[in-house]
Amino acid sequence: MEMDLNADLGEGFGSWPMGDDSALLEVVTSANVACGFHAGDPSIMRRVTGEAVERGVAIGAHVGYADKPGFGRRFVDVEPAALRDEVVYQIGALDAFARVAGDRVRYVKPHGALYNTIGHHKEQAAAVVGAVVDYDRSLPVLGLPGSAWLRLAAEAGLTVVHEAFADRAYTPAGTLVSRRESGSVLHDADEIAARCTAMATGQPIRDSLGGKLTVEPASICVHGDTPGAVGIARRVRSALEGAGVTLSPFSR
Repeated sequence: MEMDLNADLGEGFGSWPMGDDSALLEVVTSANVACGFHAGDPSIMRRVTGEAVERGVAIGAHVGYADKPGFGRRFVDVEPAALRDEVVYQIGALDAFARVAGDRVRYVKPHGALYNTIGHHKEQAAAVVGAVVDYDRSLPVLGLPGSAWLRLAAEAGLTVVHEAFADRAYTPAGTLVSRRESGSVLHDADEIAARCTAMATGQPIRDSLGGKLTVEPASICVHGDTPGAVGIARRVRSALEGAGVTLSPFSR
């Protein structure tokens, strides 16, 4: 059994830090690095890509809406053509720093509201797919199973990778419970680790209504901006390895 473990990194800005990037890079196998639109800046992008290369962690472009005040978690009614250009811009910016560090961008994962929106918004989903095709159609794309984004990406010939979230509650339909609802984010490290082990070994997890839900991810996301994030990530990795799961980047 193999599994990728990814986390959203590089989400500070200037003097404002967000999460412990260095500690998480010791745990995860793939890093979704903010590209300067929802968070991040050139110096942070250089630092995180450099540390990722040193540790053998795959670098992914974490593209989002141009919305630093909202941390990319607010819907933006941007024209599809403009969104396509913005995503190309973000991938290219991060790829430059990845290449300076001695590697390259290995995959693309949307962030926050963009991730959720292109699960059903066909025009914006097509725009993000078009941007990846424009930049490098060999790049895999990471997303939620059943999303319009992954369906259109597959139709365009891109490699699609299904992911699951370690600390997010799921609806019976397999979508994420809105962050606006109570209980949408889990905090108990042991519970989170047990869920991840179940997902990695093909066992069902409990959905938001108490039913059984089976997800089959190739990558599991551990968030870096929640309280105790590093400890949770370490607990997840330990549990997976204890269950005989080999951790390695899906993009290599």
